[in-house]
Amino acid sequence: MNSFQFLVAVTASLGGLLFGYEVGVMNVVLVMDSFRIFFRFHEWKGKAIDEVGESTDDASKAMYRDLEEKGNKAFLEGVITSSFVLGALCGALMATYLGEKFGRQRTIMVGACIFTCGAIIQGSSIRSSVMIAIGRLITGLSIGCNGVLCPTYISEVAPSNLRGTLSSCYQLMTTFGIIVASLINALIWYKTNRKPEEISNLEWRLALLLQVVPGLGLATLMCFVPKSPRWLCSKDRDEEAVEILAKLNAASTSDAVVQEELKAIQEDVAATRAAGSSSFGELFSSVIRRRTFITFLMQLFQQWTGINVIMYYQSQIYSEMGFNKVMSTVVLPNVNNLVNFVSTFQTLLVIGSLMMMVFHLSTWACSKLTGGKKDANGKFIEQPIKGWQYAAVASVFLFVFSFAWTWGPVPWVYQAEVFPLRVRVKGSAVGTVSNFLNNWIIGFVGPFLMKKWSTNTFILFAAASFLAWIYSQFYVIECKGLTLEEMDAKMAGKA
Repeated sequence: MNSFQFLVAVTASLGGLLFGYEVGVMNVVLVMDSFRIFFRFHEWKGKAIDEVGESTDDASKAMYRDLEEKGNKAFLEGVITSSFVLGALCGALMATYLGEKFGRQRTIMVGACIFTCGAIIQGSSIRSSVMIAIGRLITGLSIGCNGVLCPTYISEVAPSNLRGTLSSCYQLMTTFGIIVASLINALIWYKTNRKPEEISNLEWRLALLLQVVPGLGLATLMCFVPKSPRWLCSKDRDEEAVEILAKLNAASTSDAVVQEELKAIQEDVAATRAAGSSSFGELFSSVIRRRTFITFLMQLFQQWTGINVIMYYQSQIYSEMGFNKVMSTVVLPNVNNLVNFVSTFQTLLVIGSLMMMVFHLSTWACSKLTGGKKDANGKFIEQPIKGWQYAAVASVFLFVFSFAWTWGPVPWVYQAEVFPLRVRVKGSAVGTVSNFLNNWIIGFVGPFLMKKWSTNTFILFAAASFLAWIYSQFYVIECKGLTLEEMDAKMAGKA
């Protein structure tokens, strides 16, 4: 692999950074006092609390504002958070048509511009959850579309022996985006939420408007990467395709490797045309339907492991365990996000699902053993046991570690590689739609689950992880090293 191939793949992977930044920014914004008050999640009557969360009238001890939660908090939080994923669901459905008609590269570039517009709407929202929800829906359209096309584009420009590795860069960039957003916005929170002084809405507006930077960055960089040679051949632009293949391989257009790749693409395109235009119905033919169901279920189980409840609401989860605001908003989320990023370098489903189940159960057990008691307003009247607190947090970190190198990247790599060129974008769209549909459900019900079940919610995710293990052990087919013909035979149950 040469440097140009690497740079092209990494540039397209920045679509994942946008996704990660959006997830990371909301975890912090949702616990910013000014955001909670502005959108009427809470109200503040001028009271303050000290470092351990107890009410105080002593100005020297006052550390944080004492907010009173309103009854509609869980609903509004669910609507604002899940509207992004609803937009992503719609974007994934549109990706098939747009990617085929206008090409992967151009559609990704336009998608980044749409993301930027959505970020501006979020950051300039009036005092209505509707406007910020619309802004998040618009950014979701971009992420959903690019979630289909970025891994597909990478798989079409990457050398075959490194296709899986480079396709997983999308997930790696997603975790990196979460880290960047979490660090930047944790600093904003720390600067503006310590000491109960006058509230400024600049903090959450700045946090959301900063999304413009990666959005414009991706749009600009995509101007300098080539179109997919496979897409060009499908549009009878073979001369352009061979020029791009030559550049990707750092060779001349007459080079044997370049001509061999071009011939393979042309034969694939010719076979596709001979069979007629593809349709979604073809995804359920005897040869392809198994990989369609594998892809759909793989993304479903990815979401029901509970990863995005943790990533969206982790600050509130740590607070529920009894940690103070600095620990739950600044320190622990950033440690967890770093674990998530560092762990995204290996892939294996079966072991990952078992590890996730174990660590969900240990999180639940340790949180129960902390022993902290709360009053009717959710304030701790008996402080939790520190040892069990940190054991519960360690279990959350270990769950994220287990997810990040297994169920995080594998579904995206699998769906980008497993389908024939003829239905590749449509097949990838099915997986992405499954991801965002279940992400939307979990994002919407997450606040209700945490409010009603508290840390008992981890038992639900442990059960889902156990089902994911059964599924990956007995239904998923390993396709590494198989030719397309061998893959077809296995998927059709003939091998």
